[in-house]
Amino acid sequence: MIKTKNILEAIKMVDELKFDIRTVTFGISLLDCADTNGEKSRQKIYDKITKLTENFVKIAEKTEKEYGIPIINKRISVTPISIIAGSSNDTDYVKFAKTLDKAADIAGVNFIGGYSALVQKGFAKGDEFLIRSIPEALSVTNKVCSSINLASTKAGINMDAVKIMGQVIKDTAYLTRDKDSLGCAKLVVFANAVEDNPFMAGAFHGVGEAEKVISVGVSGPGVVKYALEGVKGRNFTEVCEIIKQTAFKITRAGEVVAKEICKRLDVPFGIMDLSLAPTPEIGDSVARILEEIGLESCGAHGTTAALALLNDAIKKGGIMASSNVGGLSGAFIPVSEDEGMIAAVSAGSLNLEKLEAMTCVCSVGLDMIAIPGDTPASTISAIIADECAIGVINQKPTAVRLIPVHGKTVGDLAEFGGLLGRAPVMAVSKFSSEAFIERGGRIPAPIHSFKN
Repeated sequence: MIKTKNILEAIKMVDELKFDIRTVTFGISLLDCADTNGEKSRQKIYDKITKLTENFVKIAEKTEKEYGIPIINKRISVTPISIIAGSSNDTDYVKFAKTLDKAADIAGVNFIGGYSALVQKGFAKGDEFLIRSIPEALSVTNKVCSSINLASTKAGINMDAVKIMGQVIKDTAYLTRDKDSLGCAKLVVFANAVEDNPFMAGAFHGVGEAEKVISVGVSGPGVVKYALEGVKGRNFTEVCEIIKQTAFKITRAGEVVAKEICKRLDVPFGIMDLSLAPTPEIGDSVARILEEIGLESCGAHGTTAALALLNDAIKKGGIMASSNVGGLSGAFIPVSEDEGMIAAVSAGSLNLEKLEAMTCVCSVGLDMIAIPGDTPASTISAIIADECAIGVINQKPTAVRLIPVHGKTVGDLAEFGGLLGRAPVMAVSKFSSEAFIERGGRIPAPIHSFKN
């Protein structure tokens, strides 16, 4: 039986500490929607998505009310569109993006992910068509999110794709310049992308996934910070223990709601992503957790060690609570979506170089970072290459979601709104990486990748 203490604790987590289910994501395979005729393929895509998700949002909202735990986002992820569109005779893939956007509107979801390509080892027929179409696709749609996997530990880094993506990000920023280059917030590049990530903008439904699944991302930075306030001055062993216990509670609560939604929709349960995903609201910050551990300001010396501790403890606690852990799982450090990160950048304690160091131990990478609009495409590509190298060598997912805000420079503030928040424009190196990026080709996989 559920004890009164547990119920009161859950109420406090929701009402005071901003615990929520950040996303319930409906993953859908579109492999059977491939067709040599592009128009027929798009109709199949639209029909399948709208039919499967007909009651998705309604049931999620009903379950949310019954259990009293907020579900912030309802989303859809689909098979990478480059695979499906590549079977068609079309070369204008923006039409596929518009189809996804229309289907997402009908379904009533917040975002749809999967306008994606996997090019870590080279380009297949549809990959470059899709990549070149991204700026226009993200400027004419509202809910479509795009992701490109550029590298993996097994394949190395596709530097030709890295070069192209620097310019694609610049072009996307320009085409959405009237909204502080918001299109770039819906575009992420990866190394070692996972097939079951429920979070945007990187979600896609991998080809190894089932026909349809529900995956869930839980979040509770405020709950973790509150728990840590009870162990002030104590040693790191006790700090780790309280984080694990808190992660266990958060995961259990989220999984109960998730499985109920799956039961009502008659859709298999996919995974629980344990990631602590912050928001711009006060009291919902990963940066403030790191400061509670003992840092004067996020970015001070010791930040990387504190983040490593947090990331590991979250995973250990969550894995004890669920047998279906997947996705990215750990701690996210998106600048614009975390009020503590925003404050740290404004205070001067956090810069791009320190953020890069932190990505060696966090769940993702350089996320939601605003940079000057006049940053060269080659510099953006070089930042991507650095982050891919971290992922490839450390055998972990890393990502880059940079926003070169058109018309703004260091010290200006970019406003994205909602969960995407706002971000102070951060400085990048003034030294050129152009000759490095112009080499092209592929950086080979590291020696430790050869494990067959």
